[in-house]
Amino acid sequence: MTPEEIMAHLKEKAPRQEATLEAIFAICQEQVERGSTDFSFATIARFGAGKGVPKVQSIRNKTGENYRTLIKCFEDSQGARKRVPKSKPADSWVDEIEDPKLRLMANITLSKLAEAERLNRELIPPGMEIRIDDRGASGTEYKLSPVERRAIEHLMSDDFLTTWRLKVGNRGTVIDEQGKVVFKPGTLDALTKILKYH
Repeated sequence: MTPEEIMAHLKEKAPRQEATLEAIFAICQEQVERGSTDFSFATIARFGAGKGVPKVQSIRNKTGENYRTLIKCFEDSQGARKRVPKSKPADSWVDEIEDPKLRLMANITLSKLAEAERLNRELIPPGMEIRIDDRGASGTEYKLSPVERRAIEHLMSDDFLTTWRLKVGNRGTVIDEQGKVVFKPGTLDALTKILKYH
């Protein structure tokens, strides 16, 4: 569907948003005329400030679905594509749908998917590893028993250090009277974390 067809459909579907849709349409059209392919919500809201275009948050909100559909249509329009030659996009199959209502629904769904993927990229930085621990609701087998907790607390206590003539060194180490490392670096920090999270 062309931006004009989408615009006509959206105005019919949401007459209360007509003025706002026309403002967004005008800004998107200016972007096409400039030869720009930047149709991000932030850019459209910035160029449309004071011209009837809502703020970026309003475009992203649930009530901004029609705005996103119109912007997405411009982003995918032939006018924007001509200026930046690209390989055929993965969603080009939508243009082959003959039924205008189905085509609009597919465009809306793709717009929502693109927005969800963009939000995911913002929330989850590249390379971040997410682990889900589903070892059971209670997880009691992984919790420290009172005896185990007391044993770890004893290893970190002043009594233990004094009895064995040890002292705390740098970077979480424990050293003996001759300066030999008894607990390697990070041991005390690791024990503290174990006690804190178990």
